[in-house]
Amino acid sequence: MDYYSTRNRALKFGLKEALMKGLAPDGGLFMPSRIPILSRGGLEELREMNLTQIALKLSELLFGEDIPGEDLKAIVEGAVNFDTPLVKVEEGIYALELFHGPTLAFKDVGARFLARLLGHFTRDMKEDIHVLVATSGDTGSAVANGFLGVPGVKVHVLYPSGLVSPLQEKQFTTLGENISAVEVKGTFDDCQKLVKEAFMDQELAGQITLTSANSINLARFLPQAFYYFRAWAQMDPETRTDPETQLFFSVPSGNYGNMTAGLVAREMGLPVHTFLSANNINDVVPVYLLTGKFKPRPSTATIANAMDVGDPSNFDRILDLFDHKHKWITTHMQGFSYSDHEIREIISRVYRKTGYLCDPHGATGYQAARTFMDDHPGYTGIFLETAHPAKFKESVEEVTGKPVEIPERLAVFADREKTSTPLKPAYRDFKSYLLNQ
Repeated sequence: MDYYSTRNRALKFGLKEALMKGLAPDGGLFMPSRIPILSRGGLEELREMNLTQIALKLSELLFGEDIPGEDLKAIVEGAVNFDTPLVKVEEGIYALELFHGPTLAFKDVGARFLARLLGHFTRDMKEDIHVLVATSGDTGSAVANGFLGVPGVKVHVLYPSGLVSPLQEKQFTTLGENISAVEVKGTFDDCQKLVKEAFMDQELAGQITLTSANSINLARFLPQAFYYFRAWAQMDPETRTDPETQLFFSVPSGNYGNMTAGLVAREMGLPVHTFLSANNINDVVPVYLLTGKFKPRPSTATIANAMDVGDPSNFDRILDLFDHKHKWITTHMQGFSYSDHEIREIISRVYRKTGYLCDPHGATGYQAARTFMDDHPGYTGIFLETAHPAKFKESVEEVTGKPVEIPERLAVFADREKTSTPLKPAYRDFKSYLLNQ
């Protein structure tokens, strides 16, 4: 299959080239030239499948033209070897728990898939490939875990100094081997800008081989469509098949890779009525949905740090999906945003009322779903619980008054020593750093 640039549909590349480039030469993001559609029968088959099996079926549709069947099976089974359970929180509202992978965050699905897909295409390369990833928290740990120890690959995780939780930071600054952490004195947007500038630097491209592990890379965001289908498959059969049931997803959103994956799942045949964009005070997309004007601005730090994005890259893909028509986009998306004070109150209220413990990101998803349900009785909502609450132990314990047990695979990082390279958010400094690696 070919992949075109969101800035020029005539600019097309094959899967390997698009994967390796990360970003199109004109600065656009890659999109598949064709989105495969599941038949109703094919959709019904998913009801009896686990996440791994669903991932394999969908991967065959998305990537089967470019990767031999046995190789693709090995990629999927190595990457998506855990589940994303659907948990009923209250009548009509469910949490899709995406934190059951190795690093306890939803990004394990896309990051691990990308790592193995990249390994498939680079196994015969003689020179090292440098993977760049900007993170506001969980992306860094998921990518680092996915690529740890992979021969011929060097990973550089850029993160905003002091703006990720302590345990998140330890997950990617203590690994060593082929994983390096770059501590940028700025915001996530500064980190993302440095990554994009590196990809547009032709002089740098002539000296080292680069690719991206952020959701700007098509192989990071497309696999995230898998768990939307898995969520649907786990629903009560009567609810799932009743034509009167209107299903919606509430998606905590930052760089909008997760939202874009959901919209692609819908294009593939997933029966979804609408999507809710749940945000913290970094609300450039909710403002766009209301006004039709997209105005990026510097991000503001919040307790829901994965959503601290003021210029979300994947919004270009959403515009492309809907031909840049605001009316079409608002037919399928509604926006909600919450302050830190509101997020804390939501975590506390949901825990007291239902016993379910949300992390700060999932809390925005829950509240958007609850607000939408109040105006649309009879609908069924699924909000994405994107990270384990233990990753935000201090914030969650403060509002619930209850200790949060830290899973062993997260606790092991607590006493490890952090190693990072501090940098100003200046591209010349970042380029110098890369050339010295």
